[in-house]
Amino acid sequence: MSNQKYIALIDCDSFFVSCERKLNPELNGLPVSVVSGGRGCVISRSREAKMLGVPMGIPLFQAVEKFPECIYITANHYAYTKISGMVMKILREFSPNVEVYSIDEAFVDFTGLTKLYKKNYYELARLLQKRVWEEAGIPVSIGVSSTKTLAKLASDKSKNRSNHVCLVGKCKINGLLNHTEIQEVWGIGRRLGVKLRGLGVRTALDFVQKPDWWIKAKLGKNGLAMKAELTGNMVSPISDKIELPKSISDTKSFLEFSSDLNFLKNELAIHVHDVCTRLRKINCKCSTAGLILKTKDFITLYEKVSMPSSTDFEFEISRAVFPLLEKMYSPNVLYRSIGIVLEDFNTCDEEQLQLFNDNSNREKNEKLGKSLDKLEKKFGRNIVRTGFVNKDVPFKQGFLTKPKDV
Repeated sequence: MSNQKYIALIDCDSFFVSCERKLNPELNGLPVSVVSGGRGCVISRSREAKMLGVPMGIPLFQAVEKFPECIYITANHYAYTKISGMVMKILREFSPNVEVYSIDEAFVDFTGLTKLYKKNYYELARLLQKRVWEEAGIPVSIGVSSTKTLAKLASDKSKNRSNHVCLVGKCKINGLLNHTEIQEVWGIGRRLGVKLRGLGVRTALDFVQKPDWWIKAKLGKNGLAMKAELTGNMVSPISDKIELPKSISDTKSFLEFSSDLNFLKNELAIHVHDVCTRLRKINCKCSTAGLILKTKDFITLYEKVSMPSSTDFEFEISRAVFPLLEKMYSPNVLYRSIGIVLEDFNTCDEEQLQLFNDNSNREKNEKLGKSLDKLEKKFGRNIVRTGFVNKDVPFKQGFLTKPKDV
């Protein structure tokens, strides 16, 4: 029993909506939906919006027509990221071992905290819940169990409880699994869930009761690891090591459709700056950049390019993707959104300089990028932006600063 672990999954409730309510308390108690961009889709709903029947992913124009009484707000991902940082800081102060899973979820190691706080695991969850609410203004649901997979299921179940806390001990595991549809299990999903249901596996309990040879034949080693986690045997421990993401993207729908190339360039420049800021925050650089261009008729165009060397600087990434925009652009097409996707990351510590390249310019770019970040931290986001100073030149960029009275 000395090796028994207690893992909590903290999940921020309707996170984007909760952030908007933190910024504007007048939204409390009202049906609110957050939309991805000016003409995007619903990506977060308040409890009141869910009760109205607003579905996740519905396009804004349909949502407004079907649910006019709901309030629709364009997503502010910059603000959400800052508030997420506040929440994660509280979790790290509460426990020394925290694994950030997403912008609104994190695993927290509760093992041993009962002695430190002199509270049982239910009381620990309630205490942490109270701290996040009082210090960050964000409501959270918490599931506690012996593995990350069970804690995730417990967290999902906690959302239907008045206190938003669910503890699953050893004696309650089978009951939880019996009331969990197989597609609800972390790592299964809808498509694999359909396949397993076709094989007679309808619940998580059905799954763990299958012999190991059967699970390995159908799902391989990952299936056996999933079975172990579902039966309370930890396979994936909490790790506070920050892993590089597989990709970083930034995109937003326009308020109005446009076929103006210069407008598209300036919008793309904003997205490039945002992703570069995020790259520098996690101390890494990318080697591949892709351009997303979506037409009025929802046709998505995408092309990517490999860069000569890894970078986190705006001008270098722009120099790689703007030719893609020139290639993909058609003056006879109306576009609804543009975006950037970065891939193939390495940390700045791992980067190797090229022996025969002039690295002095790279050092200047790194210093300039850090200076941009310092200015934004002190004076606010987009205090300095990249812009185009000559529309007749395919790629010529400079800096634009806000007027002093702004």
